[in-house]
Order: sequence, then structure tokens, then C-alpha cells
Amino acid sequence: MVQLTERERILRTYRHQEIDRIAMCDTAWAGTVKRWQREGLPLGMDWRDYFGFDKPVFFCTDNSPRFACRTLEQTERYTVATTKWGATQRRFNELDSTPENLSYYYCDSDRWEEAKAAMLTYHEDRIPWKDLKENYPRWRAEGRFLQLRLWFGFDVVHSHMIGTENFLVGMYEEPEWVTDVFDTYLTTTLDLAQRVLDAGYEFDGVFWYDDMGYKGAPFFSPTAYCELLKPFHKRAVDWAHERGMVTEMHSCGFIEPLLADVVETGVEMLNPLEIKAGMDPFRLKAQYGDKLAFHGGINAQLWDDIDKVKAEMERIIPAMKEGGGYMFASDHSIPNSVSFENMKEISALAHKLGKY
Repeated sequence: MVQLTERERILRTYRHQEIDRIAMCDTAWAGTVKRWQREGLPLGMDWRDYFGFDKPVFFCTDNSPRFACRTLEQTERYTVATTKWGATQRRFNELDSTPENLSYYYCDSDRWEEAKAAMLTYHEDRIPWKDLKENYPRWRAEGRFLQLRLWFGFDVVHSHMIGTENFLVGMYEEPEWVTDVFDTYLTTTLDLAQRVLDAGYEFDGVFWYDDMGYKGAPFFSPTAYCELLKPFHKRAVDWAHERGMVTEMHSCGFIEPLLADVVETGVEMLNPLEIKAGMDPFRLKAQYGDKLAFHGGINAQLWDDIDKVKAEMERIIPAMKEGGGYMFASDHSIPNSVSFENMKEISALAHKLGKY
């Protein structure tokens, strides 16, 4: 088969159609890229170009309440600051550290209306028009796959704005408030996305983050998903399909108990198939492979052991690519434990195993 453009390859993956090789799309930590540069990656070169990965474009808008971001404390080790979502956060200075949320501006429905009003207020700079105008022609000329990144759902609400425990309690005690939160997030992110489309820019798909599980279990029951969150997933999917775009949902953790209902929303691709949490790519493909395409599923904890990760790739890739609908990636992102030499071997093997 002739070599496809990135856009052609990825669109065909969503549709389980014939392709030249599996698409390869992943994210590397900032510290990982720094390490690779120390070990031989040419400075200024995109690691994806070096290793032959596809480079989908994520285009993001800002539907936050835009609360003031203020620095409260700064040390050699960390900075404490407020965020545009109203949280107070400790950010450590290490490249690959995870921020720690110390508090949330509104922990229940009592302060929600203030945030809601701010989110519903449109500002022209919520959309990075300059970046779009400067880069869009090049993206299209290069045959890139263009995704609008939506910002809504359980994950971004509890982790950025309200807090996990607060929001889970709210799902049980104040479902009307939770529904209003979900609706406001989705309404504002779709409004911004529609403004981009109305300006004449065309995109191939939409993507959203919605981690709904942890190790071994979802955060909530299938019943709670169906009653509170599923309608908003379906609304996002329907919105995209009506505009000719494909859809991908990222959900870390063990979410298999929710998948039958997730599939009913019409979403085409699931990412990242987190092995560490208990997700089983073979079981997923057997149950949902005729309806879902899959992205990920290679245990990131093995990538620093070349023999183990290669054995895992040889076990998973041939089976997952059968019949199409599989995109190669780690089951989360590429950590800084992965050497440049390991990545050379991993990418070479992915290209070899991924050929049709």
C-alpha cells in the first residue's frame, strides 16, 4: 500500500479501514525529552520526527472562570499559587513533578454560581486566534490530523475545580448541581469550538480527558455514569458527528464496568487502556472491537526494561492491529526513566510490528 499522510492514517484507524502501518501517537514528559537530548536527540528536533511518530495537533480554548493567578509563596523547591480554576496549588520545581492542590475555591454548590457566571462570559482571547492563523495553513499542508480539545466531564471538574471527595459526595447528595456543572463546562467548551469552526477552520476530530477510574475500579457506578455523565458524553459525540468529526475519549484507570454505556454514546476511540489499573486490551478488543478503536495499552512501567517492553509489544500489537482500529502508545505517557537507546528500539519495533 502507498504511504498515507498522517491525517489519512489516523482517520482510517478510527474507521477500521486499511492503512499502511499503525498510527503511532504518544506524549513524552518534558524531563524525558531533556534526557533524550543529553543522550543524542538533536537539539531543536521534535522527538516524534526523529522516531517516526505521527504528530496530531491539539487545539485548545479556555473555558475557565479565569480567576486571578497569584503567587502566594516561592521557595527553591516549590511555588504556591492560585489557579484560573480557583484552586490553590503547590507546584514543585522539578520538570516532571505533579502539582498538589492544597485547597479549592468552591468546594460545594454554595459558590458555584460565581464560577458559572464567569465561565459563561465570553472574551475574545479565550481562543488563541494568533496561533491558529499562523499555523493552520502549515498544519493542513503537512497532512496533520487536527483535533479540537474539549474541556468538560468528571475528571477536569474534580481535579481542577472542586476536589475529588467534594464532587463525589455531590454526585450522591446534589445531583442537580452536578448536572449543572457538567452542562456549564460542556456548553462553554462547545461554544468556543463552534466559534473556531464558524471562522472557517476545519478540524478532523475532538478529544477530551475524563479519567473515570483508579486501580481496579471506577470512581462511581454505571448507574451514576448513566444518570449524570453519559448524557454529556453523548452530547459531545453528537455535536462532533453532526460536523463531520471523529471522537476520542481519554480515561485513565479501570473503567471496564462503564464501557458498555460509554460505547452507546457513539465515541469511536478509547485511550489509554491503562494496564497498570487492570485494563485488558485483549478483553476490550473481543468485547468492543467492532465498535471502538483503541489507542495505547503498552505498560509504561516496562519501557525502561527493553526486553520486557519488547516482549509486551510483540504480545499486544499483532493482536490489537488485526482488523484495524489500533493506535500505538504507552498506557499513559513516556516517563523519564526511558533512555534514548530504549526509545530507539521501541520505535523501531513498533514500526516493524505495525506494518500491514
